[in-house]
Amino acid sequence: MPGGVTALPASSRRSETLGGGSTDLVVPVLKPLKIGDLVVDPPILQAPMAGYTNFAFRQIVRQFGGTGLLATEMVNARGFVWLDEQEATHPDRLWGVAEEPRPLAVQIWDNDPETLAKVGARLAQEYKVSVVDINFGCPVRQVTQRAKSGSYLLRTPDRMGQIIERVVAACHPTPVTAKTRLGCSRDKINIGEVAEIVEQAGAAALTVHGRTAADMFRGEASWDLISQIKPRLKRIPLIGNGDLSTPQQVVEAFTRWNVDGVMIARACLNKPWLFRQAAAALRGEPIPPDPTLEEERSLLLHHFDLVCQRFGEERGAVLMRKYACCYAQGRQGARDFRKQVVEIKTSAEFYDVVRRTFPKA
Repeated sequence: MPGGVTALPASSRRSETLGGGSTDLVVPVLKPLKIGDLVVDPPILQAPMAGYTNFAFRQIVRQFGGTGLLATEMVNARGFVWLDEQEATHPDRLWGVAEEPRPLAVQIWDNDPETLAKVGARLAQEYKVSVVDINFGCPVRQVTQRAKSGSYLLRTPDRMGQIIERVVAACHPTPVTAKTRLGCSRDKINIGEVAEIVEQAGAAALTVHGRTAADMFRGEASWDLISQIKPRLKRIPLIGNGDLSTPQQVVEAFTRWNVDGVMIARACLNKPWLFRQAAAALRGEPIPPDPTLEEERSLLLHHFDLVCQRFGEERGAVLMRKYACCYAQGRQGARDFRKQVVEIKTSAEFYDVVRRTFPKA
């Protein structure tokens, strides 16, 4: 049975000081989230994000704790098969997957059931991942228009069902999940129909981002529409995703909206400790403070070292530009730091820019 939540009565509310202010939190009574036979506890998931959630980033998230299930970047199934046929090294997006702790989900994308099934089976049997997730939500043009994949498949829910059925059969007993959006556009919201097809096809869980494909990442995620999906599901859990950036918002997702789990995405890129804070809030415990700026600076340099161990110093310096910008987000002096860090080409330059211009207040 999927997990669920109920709110404690008002007399059981706890008051926590968050960000300098006092906020009454209705602490939910949580059941662990179950994805097939996998227990996800706490029911907080890290979203797969292309270009960001690689092995180095996942190590940073694990360092803080609070995440029930981590995920890789999404993997191009067709590209994986091609590399395999050429006996080449498997994609960088599978860096670390074979050895790192479980549970771990790997997300794959394509529009061909056989290709996805072939890759899913390899991930389940050879890599022994905890969950194989299928991407039906990516809205970027390269995936939708060029490859007719990701959120493009919301136009053909029956095709989604065929894909899920084939991947589920290939991966058994490893659970297969689906991540999607509300629909192609605001006037073509079909997530209710999609949810029923996803469940009937054998998926073990459904994650819904509260925007449409046309929305991209603009506007606000519609949690009201996410909550309306729950009655359409009879056996599998519903995981909500979109605009969760504070512990309070995570608690509210469980107490106000009808979800069994939550997935945190962009907010964790500049706050990888958010999972730990959200997990504490869900337990009714004091919220751990943010790291100091000095601690953040040390964390950034540690992250850089992890990336360089894989890609070398020169390529690592270039790859770390976007992460460095995330670390500085919202800080005084962040603009000057970003302006300089996006130009660095060597590790020496990276260390120098961090030393001189990383925000100090």
